[in-house]
Amino acid sequence: MDSSINPSKVSASSPEIEIQSPSNTLWRSFRTYFASEIAWMGAAKAAVVCLMVGALVLLFGSSCGTVQRTVIVPAEIEGATYAGNKACMECHTNICRVFPMNAHARVDSDKTQMPGQTGCESCHGPASKHIAVGGGRGKFIINPRKDPEACFQCHLDVQGQFHLPQRHPVLEGRMNCAQCHDPHGKDVFKPSNGLAMGRLNESCAQCHRDQTRPFVYEHPALREGCVTCHSPHGSINSKMLVERDVNLCLKCHVQMAGGGVGPGQVYIGKIEHSAYVRQGTCWSAGCHTAVHGSNMSRLLVY
Repeated sequence: MDSSINPSKVSASSPEIEIQSPSNTLWRSFRTYFASEIAWMGAAKAAVVCLMVGALVLLFGSSCGTVQRTVIVPAEIEGATYAGNKACMECHTNICRVFPMNAHARVDSDKTQMPGQTGCESCHGPASKHIAVGGGRGKFIINPRKDPEACFQCHLDVQGQFHLPQRHPVLEGRMNCAQCHDPHGKDVFKPSNGLAMGRLNESCAQCHRDQTRPFVYEHPALREGCVTCHSPHGSINSKMLVERDVNLCLKCHVQMAGGGVGPGQVYIGKIEHSAYVRQGTCWSAGCHTAVHGSNMSRLLVY
């Protein structure tokens, strides 16, 4: 730098020196290019060039401000500090005894660089004020049963599914994650008040009893679970289905075409179904209306 220039008097508008920056250089290049192009292009083409250059400025100018990782912020309670899992065990003995068998116990570690933030308090927040007032429900503690944000800190993909058009009303506060998942027990995919040897669809059966009750002629798909056909958190399809049309049924029921079968023909159970498939889905076409099971016919009708 020239020693004859007083640094205290230099500014972006000083005639002695011009501050060089990537944004200034890019803007000067844009002005020079645009001035030369507008001389021979029409106004419409010039506007297109302006939009393209503006998009490049936004792309490269903002890319340095993005991150390539997920930033997870631990749960916080104003004025509280972390007390550790041993402090929780004095009152919540039964929960702490079975918690090591739960999937959430994987985030419980004393070897991380976040002391006190990887056990119970990673979901419920720092517990010092909760302990100071003698405990109690909702006293200086985060309860995921009332606010799913504690779960969404890690389960970001599930949070996105709850914003789809067809979903369970968790964001509206009419359901909570613990109704279907046990955050402390042996099986996180069972409800916290479920049976020790609960059925596969027990989580859904709490509310959808008509669909999960025993049938004389059952739909074998229920043996594999409701999630075979339904997305449990949210879907773009009606009734939270994983597929919206006949392809949902054809994934299991379609048969490979053999000799003598013409192109486009669909056989299910040795019966040609091409005409039926064109009428719509298997249940809305009026053929197999009892999709969960039937007490009347093996063809799943009411």
